[in-house]
Amino acid sequence: MSLNRLTIEAFRNIDSAQLLPGTGLNLIYGQNGSGKTSILEAIYFLGMGRSFRSHLSQRVIQTDAGMLTVFAALSQDNGDGKIGFRRYRNGDTEVKIDGCKVRRLSVLAETLPIQVITPESFSLLFEGPKSRRQFIDWGAFHAEPHFYQAWVNTRRILKQRNQLLRDGADYQNIQFWDRELVRYAEQVTEIRKAYVDSLNELLKGIIGEFLPQVSVKVSFTRGWDSKTDLAQLLEDQYQRDLSMGHTVSGPHKADLRLRVGILPAQDALSRGQLKLLVCALRIAQGKLLKQQTDKNSIYLVDDLPSELDADHRRLLLKQLTDTGAQIFVTAIEPTAIVDSLHQAPSRVFHVEHGRVTQVE
Repeated sequence: MSLNRLTIEAFRNIDSAQLLPGTGLNLIYGQNGSGKTSILEAIYFLGMGRSFRSHLSQRVIQTDAGMLTVFAALSQDNGDGKIGFRRYRNGDTEVKIDGCKVRRLSVLAETLPIQVITPESFSLLFEGPKSRRQFIDWGAFHAEPHFYQAWVNTRRILKQRNQLLRDGADYQNIQFWDRELVRYAEQVTEIRKAYVDSLNELLKGIIGEFLPQVSVKVSFTRGWDSKTDLAQLLEDQYQRDLSMGHTVSGPHKADLRLRVGILPAQDALSRGQLKLLVCALRIAQGKLLKQQTDKNSIYLVDDLPSELDADHRRLLLKQLTDTGAQIFVTAIEPTAIVDSLHQAPSRVFHVEHGRVTQVE
């Protein structure tokens, strides 16, 4: 899986750009504010239908434009393909895969798996369980076809249950939804746990290379006491849930815990070590996807040199290139990347004031 042509229009400060990426590592360099991160963001739109920098997608559209467009020609194991994304200023979205309109954005994620490593990636460790659940669910979605519908049903039932709690409903009016919630929650939890167990096998080796002096323990917590039956817990906590106006325990509280000894990893490691840990998680997830589905992720790595010394840059770039996946890396100075590579980049692009030029 790789992009062999990328077209971007009316996206942040990029009026119009066309890139012909290589299948290996693509280096994108330029000064801060030049638009290099916007290229990564545009690729992310193709895989997720949204930005990794802002929840307000309309802000990504250029001020004098009515819409943004991102298009890519793909090279896949089963042949070439095309994927296009268009976002209008009124919020409407148009997605096409091989010329056919698709309605669910989840089809984008299925078609174009993407791993992102940015300065904001620390949110995986610092911003509470939500980011870590999303990390688990991305992998579970790709690993198990039944996960998506079970996850959708779980969210739908939780929404209904929470509304009943806010309305002050008696427990007898909630019991039906509890039975449904337990059924789907167990499916979601079983798939999540199996995925994290598989991920751990790969993760240990990568963490061992990145942080050889540190023992990091990674574990999955399902969102309620593992020794407690969820159906009984929901009934026992009804009064508490009623007073809170929402369901306190359940699969929506699941988490991925990373600890060094008795401390959370974010309290025990330096920022440079934390960046390497996040990189290890993303690389392991991409490698596991390849093992399970024979499909490569596309790696988007923004501002790689920051907070990493030369030795760790070389180690990280080696791990990335060893995946055999297509990689897009940004930097202010190209030498910070080129000098850390064992071989020349597949392509080099320079970005200045939103204009993208391929450098021979």
